[in-house]
Amino acid sequence: MRNRVALVLIAFAVACGGELNSTDKSLNHIITTDEQGNVHMSSCAAAAGLGIARCHSHVRVDPNLNPLATAGPTGYNPADLKSAYKLPAGTGTPTVAIVDAFDDPNAESDLATYRAQFGLPACTTANGCFRKVGQTGGAVPASDAGWAEEISLDLDMVSAICPNCHILLVEATSSTIANLGAAVNFAASQPGVVAISNSYGGSEYTAESTDSSKFFNHPGIAVTVSSGDSGFGVEFPAASQFVTAVGGTTLTRSTATRGFTETVWSGAGSGCSGVIAKPTWQHDTGCARRTVADVSAVANPSTGVSVFDTFQVTGGGGWLVFGGTSVASPIIASVYALAGNTASTVSGSFPYSHTASLFDVTSGKNTNRNCSPAYLCTGSVGYDGPSGLGTPNGTGAF
Repeated sequence: MRNRVALVLIAFAVACGGELNSTDKSLNHIITTDEQGNVHMSSCAAAAGLGIARCHSHVRVDPNLNPLATAGPTGYNPADLKSAYKLPAGTGTPTVAIVDAFDDPNAESDLATYRAQFGLPACTTANGCFRKVGQTGGAVPASDAGWAEEISLDLDMVSAICPNCHILLVEATSSTIANLGAAVNFAASQPGVVAISNSYGGSEYTAESTDSSKFFNHPGIAVTVSSGDSGFGVEFPAASQFVTAVGGTTLTRSTATRGFTETVWSGAGSGCSGVIAKPTWQHDTGCARRTVADVSAVANPSTGVSVFDTFQVTGGGGWLVFGGTSVASPIIASVYALAGNTASTVSGSFPYSHTASLFDVTSGKNTNRNCSPAYLCTGSVGYDGPSGLGTPNGTGAF
């Protein structure tokens, strides 16, 4: 029955042409078929209520909803990403923290395979580079295959962008904002942590103003949050005034000088918060409150990134292609780490005074559902909702 429902949704998406998001009620996952016929499925089930989050990763799958594992990597690799965003090798060993829910029991071994594949230095518990803990530093929680995909994605993206960075993986007991927020607070308390990536979100709620201050206000640490993968509409904690909200793009190889071009990804979350006041460093006129996003990076699964993950319910795992703004958040967190300047970081304000060091994304649009004004869902010169101020052009904006 599960596969029958999924196949009907996929056939409908293909028949409609273009990109269409649907939800398989038996799985409670978002399934997307794009213009190229690629089928993607969200890794994590939809949030079941207010104050509960789901991850924002999308994995390329076959029509039976099995991950499309391949013998080797077929998505963008570390060299591609470093080239696209003009990033240096980096010096020192700052720590990037990853916050996710539940446990990935294969996290360290899968990370070792990814890094070995691309000639990156080993990052293990034994050599002090990698550390995995529960949300307050103790035992890890129960495992979950969907969140394990998210964890593999996050660890691999930190490795790709900042291979010399140390990695702290903090696994929340569940996907409630309260538990994820407690994990963020623990990560912020650990020596050496300069950036914390959060690739999850859920519907806004009245008490988020309190939770924003309680969990995400960490001056001197860059806290990045993915903006969402369902198009126009704001999620929390991306709406927090204390974070860098990270939108998404379609990254395509090009014969231009840069070697790549970017447009807005249709799934990138954007819009006006219904709760959080406008930060003093945002000056767009179409939102009375906080506008999402601030900056962006690659997120389209059709031009996605290589990830190695073996903790799968079906399909066995292996080399997979991922997208979603879950890709973009750890990329941006790692660029902050490369920049070595997070002591100057106050919320998400720094890029707003350094726009010359960003690639402006001026075309494409997300799934907009009649958004207004247009810049909130359409790539525009200067600031726009889905891509924010743009994507990294070196580390100067971070």
